[in-house]
Amino acid sequence: MFTGLIEHLGTVIDIVHDAGGCTLIIADSAPILVDCHIGDSIAVNGACLTVTEFDKELKGGWFKVWLANETLDRTDLGERKVGDQVNLERAMGAHVRFGGHFVQAHVDTTATLVDKKADGASLRLLFQLPEAAPERPSLLPYLIPKGYVAIDGTSLTLTSVDDASRTFGVMLITHTQDKITLPKKPIGAKVNIEADMVGKFVEKSVHAALGSDSAPLRALVEKIVQNALAEKGLT
Repeated sequence: MFTGLIEHLGTVIDIVHDAGGCTLIIADSAPILVDCHIGDSIAVNGACLTVTEFDKELKGGWFKVWLANETLDRTDLGERKVGDQVNLERAMGAHVRFGGHFVQAHVDTTATLVDKKADGASLRLLFQLPEAAPERPSLLPYLIPKGYVAIDGTSLTLTSVDDASRTFGVMLITHTQDKITLPKKPIGAKVNIEADMVGKFVEKSVHAALGSDSAPLRALVEKIVQNALAEKGLT
């Protein structure tokens, strides 16, 4: 579990692809390796990855992770190049304050940066989701103005959502701009998106409650409707 508060920016120094996926080595990461162990989880641009090797001192502190083909398909990590910076966050500890929102670091899909403009000292960003497909339904039902979304692992508040154009916007204050990679991304760049998990659980619960003729909540709703119609003499 993560919070979406980026701790550090690391630098990709090695990429090796093969038929099964790819490995990344990320350096300049010493601040997040002080308590690291083999098998620990680190969110890299919002994707939860397992540390397979690390060194706290060489190359500013480096660690290696493995990306399966599913991860490469769901995220933008397969497009990273040597020299790219990435957002890093360790799995949250039970003793720390929860400053962001519940982030699993299980990326749902990617979106495309379609607009970027300054608003005073802040920066407004607009993203577009891909068209929905049977194997990858739309995330728009989980996106609401003033709700949460994780973009490249960063917990951000939605400032706008337009279902018709499949777009949503966020605003970055100056402090956030200095701590993450998003402000440096050009128009047309892909970003990793994870919708708020609470919305997903609510949707599944509602479907379970109303989805069958024997569902208790469905029966209750039908009874309420029938009583209301009877009171108005419409049955």
